[in-house]
Amino acid sequence: MTATPDVDRPAPFTGSGTIHSPATGAVAGQVRWTDAADVPRIAAGLREAQREWEARGAKGRAKVLARYAVWLGDHRDEIEKLLIAETGKSAVDAAQEVPLLIMILAYYIKTVEKAMAPDTRPAPLPFLSVKKIAVYYRPRPVVGIIAPWNYPVANAMMDAIGALAAGCAVLLKPSERTPLTAEVLLRGWLDSGAPEVLALAQGAREVSEAVIDNSDYIQFTGSSATGAKVMERAARRLTPVSLELGGKDPMIVLEDADVELAANAAVWGAMFNAGQTCVSVERVYVLEPVYDQFVAAVVRAVENLKMGSGEGYDFGSQIDDSQVAITDRHVTQAVAAGAKALTGGKRPEGEGSFYPPTVLVDVDHTMSCMTEETFGPTLPIMKVSSVEEAVRLANDSQYGLSASVFSKDIDRAKAVALQLDCGAVNINDVISNLMCTTAPMGGWKTSGIGARFGGVDGVRKFCKQETVVAPRTSVGAGGNYYNNSHKALARMNKLMTRLALARPRRVAK
Repeated sequence: MTATPDVDRPAPFTGSGTIHSPATGAVAGQVRWTDAADVPRIAAGLREAQREWEARGAKGRAKVLARYAVWLGDHRDEIEKLLIAETGKSAVDAAQEVPLLIMILAYYIKTVEKAMAPDTRPAPLPFLSVKKIAVYYRPRPVVGIIAPWNYPVANAMMDAIGALAAGCAVLLKPSERTPLTAEVLLRGWLDSGAPEVLALAQGAREVSEAVIDNSDYIQFTGSSATGAKVMERAARRLTPVSLELGGKDPMIVLEDADVELAANAAVWGAMFNAGQTCVSVERVYVLEPVYDQFVAAVVRAVENLKMGSGEGYDFGSQIDDSQVAITDRHVTQAVAAGAKALTGGKRPEGEGSFYPPTVLVDVDHTMSCMTEETFGPTLPIMKVSSVEEAVRLANDSQYGLSASVFSKDIDRAKAVALQLDCGAVNINDVISNLMCTTAPMGGWKTSGIGARFGGVDGVRKFCKQETVVAPRTSVGAGGNYYNNSHKALARMNKLMTRLALARPRRVAK
């Protein structure tokens, strides 16, 4: 769920600040900014509290997470009201975030004990069967999470849940554009009877840098350029990172697709949250036989959309005028280069950071709307003559987050999916991989490193692995020590070599 970076913003944030709605300009609330110099102290407090949190064990932590899930459900209306106020979202878009967190919590409550259980490993060779081999998962004390503004609830906590389940403490740095809901999420954690292993650091670049410098693992969501800077700073202390970065997700519509389904999926996937989703549908390649039908269906669907903040609207404002400017630049450049805007295409007059849903045709890869991440409510559609052309164009990108393929022939769609250079592909759907917490969500190329979720790996990613090798018996102990004769050592080495070569010799025949 990528968003424009906050780590890179140099503006000083001191004292307290006022947050305004990007849709109306009304005051959404007040926030007290964190002094970057205080971050080491905050991290130290988390590190101290983490010891007891880890000692509770997986079952003990699951009980706390369960209480937190119940709290989120009980306070959903309050959270969504504030979410709309500070982001300008529609009520429809705001309603998605808390249920996603509850779903993730429900999954890890039942999974964490298995995830944290040590793995036993078999002996690699018969003569090592005298050893018991086990891999233990030890939580990293403090996980720093630098979250973006596009989903202030979901992006703030979807990774934190896995880290907390693992037994880590979490130092969360929300976007300075949307800091208010994070305060409510923290209050809910403490009201659930949880220990103080979740803390906030509010601010921009200096605070983000301090979080990186004082954490044992970093989860960053943002732009590819800023992700590289996060990784570079983390490398100073060899701090591991997981990065979910930019996307320019393609959709491919084959000639045998259900065109109405594909068109409605494209519109929802492009316009949901005003296009401010990492896995938004940002470009569409349609096979020539169904191109005209698809475009007509898309335009009909878009013309029914209502844009506005709060209740009664399909999608809301963009986060601020700088994001609107990017969207407008992509559209304006495309039209100047020969594209046509069948809907929208121009920022409306009046208050708020709104941009109308814009369908673009006659586009190609010379245009920024097809190659750069827009992160706005646009839908550029390109006609292609073959599946091979569609795949080639879909892969012609620096990004590789996710994609979608539409066809009534599922096996054919899977064959196309496995030619796409990205971390996830949805067949006859869009964005649904976000709900699949049992599978990894990660990007290729400049779309990221590492993955979210992934079953037990969504917990284990926040852990260090520790291998413990214990004896089953004293037989064979010390067989290769210096106190044995050279002849005995030579015999053992000869035996080890012969046993190790047995399988390669069989396979090589």
